[in-house]
Amino acid sequence: LEKKYDKVCEFYEKHKTRIHYVIYGILMTAYSAVVITACSLNFQKALPLFIITVLVVFFTCWDFLIAKYEDRIAAFFSPGERYLKKQWFWLKWVLCAALIITIICWLIFDTTKQGSRQLISFGGLVMYVLLMFIFSKYPTRVNWRPVFSGIGMQFILGLLILRTKVGFDVFNWLGIQIQTFLEYSDTGAKFVFGDKYKDHFFAFKVLPIVVFFSTVMSILYYVGFMQWLIGKVGWIMHIFMGTTPVESLVAAGNIFVGQTESPLLVRPYLPYITKSELHAIMTAGFSTIAGSVLGAYISFGVSSSHLLTASVMSAPASLATSKLFWPETEKPFVTLRSGLQMAKSESKNLLEAASQGASTSITLVANIAVNLIAFLALLTFFDSALSWVGNLFDYPQLNFENICAYVFMPFSFMMGVDWEDSFIVGGLLGYKTFFNEFLAYERLSKLIHNRQKGGSMYINGVKQYMTVRSEVIATYALCGFANFSSLGLVIGGLTSIAPSKKKEIIDGAFRAMIAGTVTCFMTACVAGMLTVPGLEVPCHILVGNASNFTDFPANSIQLIDCCQHLFT
Repeated sequence: LEKKYDKVCEFYEKHKTRIHYVIYGILMTAYSAVVITACSLNFQKALPLFIITVLVVFFTCWDFLIAKYEDRIAAFFSPGERYLKKQWFWLKWVLCAALIITIICWLIFDTTKQGSRQLISFGGLVMYVLLMFIFSKYPTRVNWRPVFSGIGMQFILGLLILRTKVGFDVFNWLGIQIQTFLEYSDTGAKFVFGDKYKDHFFAFKVLPIVVFFSTVMSILYYVGFMQWLIGKVGWIMHIFMGTTPVESLVAAGNIFVGQTESPLLVRPYLPYITKSELHAIMTAGFSTIAGSVLGAYISFGVSSSHLLTASVMSAPASLATSKLFWPETEKPFVTLRSGLQMAKSESKNLLEAASQGASTSITLVANIAVNLIAFLALLTFFDSALSWVGNLFDYPQLNFENICAYVFMPFSFMMGVDWEDSFIVGGLLGYKTFFNEFLAYERLSKLIHNRQKGGSMYINGVKQYMTVRSEVIATYALCGFANFSSLGLVIGGLTSIAPSKKKEIIDGAFRAMIAGTVTCFMTACVAGMLTVPGLEVPCHILVGNASNFTDFPANSIQLIDCCQHLFT
């Protein structure tokens, strides 16, 4: 028996490659049969599976061709690259002129169709770019290619997602799938905390989502999917924006993971990066949110599709803002176009990866919980103290939110928020900047729920909810880790993995936080330019007021839209 076993092992070792090909062939044939059968039975239901299959086949072929024929492909395109370099001096002016003409024409036609509110958002975008340039570390050394291409990528992504039916439907579908997927965490929460776990909504409903998402991300890291996806997104930004591979990869990583986890992807290269690259890495972290907390914000009732869109749009914008606020003045050391090795998972198998992901989330969950307890207690104390001071001057309404609202009101208005709502959004921006975005999104979710419930817009002169447009812009403006509590987290996290860069990290962290805040504001401006006005008032209120001609505008199609929506 032992001899026969040895012969089998010897045969397997000799023909290992062929055996693997046969197994892969059988599995692929079986999978193809499943896809074809599903599509022939009900193509509408099988459409997501079909699209995923096409994408997997395309990128597998792409990776195979790049790995085998990269040098030939580069040689094929090199004459075109050399020609562009020769003609670039006059070509860039032609492109700039074409871009300016396109923007002017688009603004004219869009303003005619959608109204003039989008112009305020455009003015806000220009204002933030000018502010970044004026307060730049080296204004005369700015390389405008990553700046304009980053804002261009942000705008194109926004246009595809918010204005095209296909883009909107895809991200809306993704948002619904993520919401459905996150609901599976309820099973674990219900088992551990009992049937009435929703009575303690935040502790037993929201925080388990963070644990579940962290576990899933750890599994995706183990199988290599996250590294592959981040590599592809980073490559696109590197090619189009001209940024270095290290900062491009970290910016791409921040779409999916947190600001302390994404630098780990390029850990071996961190001691050799320039100050500008380091600033870009920190700015990218401040400009986006992690996938683990994304689920928590969705559970609050904030739009999942808008949160996803904000995370994607802010990635190229963070590099654009960073390169404007701290331009590159040194020669980057790491300039590899390919072969940049990303860190791999340390887990030995799938179960260990899942367990490690769940264990890692303990720190994150505890951090979220204790920070919220501390910040809410501090906020209540500040409000009480400020109200006492206000009482001395017959102004008992004085509180932290009001002060922040007055400070941030001009910024929120320039994003395109309605003037009546800019005071509320200013308060939310204050909560996000001085405390954290968790607190701000929790307040925003209350405003969203108030609007959905309907009722009086004003109670005792205080506005109870905002327009849908203002909610959308606020969602984009708050979608980032740029706050003072994250400042210590970034400094501590980066100095632990790159101790030789401690001084540079401390020097650049505050500037990076400002750049991250402005990036979120710019993303909100783009959203304000592209958001199509919808039904600002809940349908049941609109229909209820339809007979009251003083509350209902003449020549409006909102009532028809409402009736169609309710009928559907």
